[in-house]
Amino acid sequence: MRLIYSFVWWLALPVVLLRLWSRGRQEPGYRQHIAERLGFYPHVQDAQRIWVHAVSAGETRAAEPLIRALLLAYPDHQILLTHMTPIGRNTGQSLFGDVSSRITQAFLPYDINSMIKRFLRHYSPQLCVLIETEVWPNLIAQCQQAGLPVTLVNARLSEKSLKKAQKLSALMLPAARAINFVVAQSGPDAKRLKALGVANLCVTGNMKFDVTPPPKMGQRGALLRRYFADRPVFICASTRDGEEELILQAFVELQIPRALLILTPRHPQRFDLVAAMLSSHKLSFVRRSSLDLDHETEILPEDTQVLLGDSMGEMYMYYAACDVAFVGGSLVSLGGHNLIEACAMGKPVLTGPHTFNFSEITDQAIAANSALRVTDARHLMIKAQTLLDDTETRIKMGENAYAFFLQHQGATDRTLQVLRQYL
Repeated sequence: MRLIYSFVWWLALPVVLLRLWSRGRQEPGYRQHIAERLGFYPHVQDAQRIWVHAVSAGETRAAEPLIRALLLAYPDHQILLTHMTPIGRNTGQSLFGDVSSRITQAFLPYDINSMIKRFLRHYSPQLCVLIETEVWPNLIAQCQQAGLPVTLVNARLSEKSLKKAQKLSALMLPAARAINFVVAQSGPDAKRLKALGVANLCVTGNMKFDVTPPPKMGQRGALLRRYFADRPVFICASTRDGEEELILQAFVELQIPRALLILTPRHPQRFDLVAAMLSSHKLSFVRRSSLDLDHETEILPEDTQVLLGDSMGEMYMYYAACDVAFVGGSLVSLGGHNLIEACAMGKPVLTGPHTFNFSEITDQAIAANSALRVTDARHLMIKAQTLLDDTETRIKMGENAYAFFLQHQGATDRTLQVLRQYL
């Protein structure tokens, strides 16, 4: 089955490269370092390396506390940090600028045997640490052949993803069984991973609870908040394709009195598209990129209805500046995004019905009275207005959210103890 898979990869490679070049029209980073995606890399000094693979921005942020713990625990080692997306690479550069001399960043090659072999020969890592969901059959097979231990940490697997993997069981089960150790986020994740064929695993919790909000983001949030004066502020964060239209329709229909909506699309290539949506709904909006927080602030005109969050790496700032937070990816069937960042900033959270990627953590937050689930966009606006009007409930939910965040810390230390046996 893996031979067929590899053959399909070779057949698809010209299309994959063409799509890569096409995506580069909106995100120039996709047209950079293309040789790395084929397994060709610049010269590096010999070193003891721990390889951490974090696909995109979310996985890179999740890996931050573990990478810093590894750097501290193993001062003679370098970290090889690989990604699949430019935004993941840029996030890594931003997060680890203070320790850049000990971190090498690169794109992981496509899952083709010869390319993976070149990558492994070039960097010769001592341990492979995959973050969250990355199970690539050829990559794991080549690591096994090279005698390189493979671990999957902060691992999650939704019921939907399990069913997909089981349909390709002849391909995915051998890969899952070949992983040396899996560190799962939750009990349900561990159960599904066992069903996929993982033999050695434990549950440590979610490392994203160990990500410390940068103090400067709280300060920047206060600066941003000055633009809003005393208006109530509601954020729809990390929204995805199909959600913004639903949100804007409900926002226009219900018109929360005096409220300012912050809208932050998850992917930067959609900023202009969402701006066009705002214009089509005849909503008065301002782009975050037009505001200079480092100079004297002018209050936004009272008729400004939306702030379009067209920036990256400032999510903590947006959460700090709001009163109520909705976490996107959950109004449509995309599985949601994690609500930890909003909880870390002490904000009451709203989430949609589709949270299968983060089912346990979402259910726990709701049980802790830190979050509320809404059924659709109209329900979202009604709940947002209710919380904005009810200061006592809103503040209590925010306090609960921060307590929930603190209660679940410690996964990084538990994960590090697992990894020590392979180093």
